[in-house]
Amino acid sequence: MFILTLTYIAVAVGALIALALMILKIGQMIGDCPKSKGAARAASVTITTGFAAIGGGGIMLIGAVLPVFPETPFAALMFALGFAALCLGLGFTHAVATLRAVIADVMIPTNKTA
Repeated sequence: MFILTLTYIAVAVGALIALALMILKIGQMIGDCPKSKGAARAASVTITTGFAAIGGGGIMLIGAVLPVFPETPFAALMFALGFAALCLGLGFTHAVATLRAVIADVMIPTNKTA
């Protein structure tokens, strides 16, 4: 069971780190635009921080289920990894949508009257 728990932690935390780095990279790429530079970078850092915190908590909660099924440890591992991947993927989708919404607000042209 110890090896399976370590496997779960390695794969789930690896996925969390990979997705968090993707959010930062997307924010950096959007931040190359002069109009959205500051907003994109600030938003990507704050969104990534929230994603990592919530994702880490989710990984811990899902991992806590592993000892509940000692008679089928491999099945419990597969279920936990699948559920963690599903939850992290949904969180990533929401994080990127939030980043896009922040950038969309910045990119709206302002009407200046003389």
